[in-house]
Amino acid sequence: MAGKNHVKTSISIITQFYPPDYAATGQFIYDLAGALAQEGFDVSVFTGMPGYAFRQTNVEHQELSNGVFVRRTGSVHIMSKRIRNKLISSLLFLLRCIIKFRRKSIRGSHLVLTSAPPFLGLIGWFYNKIFGHTYSCIIYDIYPEVAVRLRVVAPNHWIVKFWEFVNRKVWDRAESLIVLSEPMKQLLVQKNKHLADKIHVIHSWADPQFINPIAKLDNWFSNQYGLTDSFVVLYSGNLGRCHDSRTIIKCMQLLSHRADIKFVFIGNGVGSQMIAKAIASGELPNVLQLPYQDREVLPFSLTACDLSLVSILPNVGDTIAPSKIYGILAAGRPVAVICPQDNYLREMVSQGDCGSCFDNGDAQGLADYIRLLAADPLRQIKLGKNARKLLEMHYTIDQAIPKYIEALGLKEQSRSYLEQIHQLHQSQPSFCKHEYF
Repeated sequence: MAGKNHVKTSISIITQFYPPDYAATGQFIYDLAGALAQEGFDVSVFTGMPGYAFRQTNVEHQELSNGVFVRRTGSVHIMSKRIRNKLISSLLFLLRCIIKFRRKSIRGSHLVLTSAPPFLGLIGWFYNKIFGHTYSCIIYDIYPEVAVRLRVVAPNHWIVKFWEFVNRKVWDRAESLIVLSEPMKQLLVQKNKHLADKIHVIHSWADPQFINPIAKLDNWFSNQYGLTDSFVVLYSGNLGRCHDSRTIIKCMQLLSHRADIKFVFIGNGVGSQMIAKAIASGELPNVLQLPYQDREVLPFSLTACDLSLVSILPNVGDTIAPSKIYGILAAGRPVAVICPQDNYLREMVSQGDCGSCFDNGDAQGLADYIRLLAADPLRQIKLGKNARKLLEMHYTIDQAIPKYIEALGLKEQSRSYLEQIHQLHQSQPSFCKHEYF
């Protein structure tokens, strides 16, 4: 497009995870990068080789995908399920980034850094300190706060103090900080009130064209795994340390005698390992466990159920934002959320009238709700339609991209680009205009 050459701002996004990797952060960056490219910006992504859920060896180190130039470094994935080795893998990725980004052409005009891996923001801080290069941070999880709340590390440990020190330095120099919920913003402001004006709250999203409601009878995934004749409760994605797996397991035990109700888990995590042990011991006869699925399977796996679960522990609601809820809404399925009373997900579910929320530990209440929905197909349909409507109204990339353009300081450049395209259109002879539009 001729007008694109006039756009001076080029955006370079650094993220450890990117498709075909399964990690949710990578999927969101894929959508964001593609949407920014469609807006007329030159966008490149620097990332690692796939390794979050499964390895792929047939991935190009450099490619143009979705309008975005993608560079992949040969990151090392060693026993990645262990925290120590995840950290080693992250540090190796960070070192490769530092080496590669010495070239100004790769850095672009503005850097966008994600919160994975840890300390990635140091790249932005370093090049800003030395060359005045601008950068923004997208904070998906607030570390080390998450690790402290989960008692993985003591609050007075040296690594926590160092991590907090790095965060202060990185966040102070950033042009903008993007978080996924209002509680996350409040936590950052609590840490440093001077950050308030540069923090932007932008919710995640799901693609309503990629994920569409599909009846279970018409769904090959449902038929393949024998899910068409049962009321299916689905948990899709990581069931890790931040999620309330104990309440879910207790609920399944309460319903273990119901052959007409089946629980399906897709993914991995600490909680998934607990469930695997319970299945092996014979405690959960109506539970099916599956590994992560390819992205292309997602529209079918998410619609192979009648109810989907989201869970979060009481003390981490302002440090993370569960992204799986947006895919559930897109699938047009009711949602049951296990979370504390003050969690923002309750307002979302109430606003959309698309399910119900339960206190942590209220396994009986969740079990009763599952029984209620299983006996009321019309209510299932109504809540599912409400879920889809909520997504289409509030949580798509179309709603998010103008906010990202503003947060990244690209609003004026975007307006200038549109004006240039309009002028180009007006300057073309009438018989040529259809070639451009």
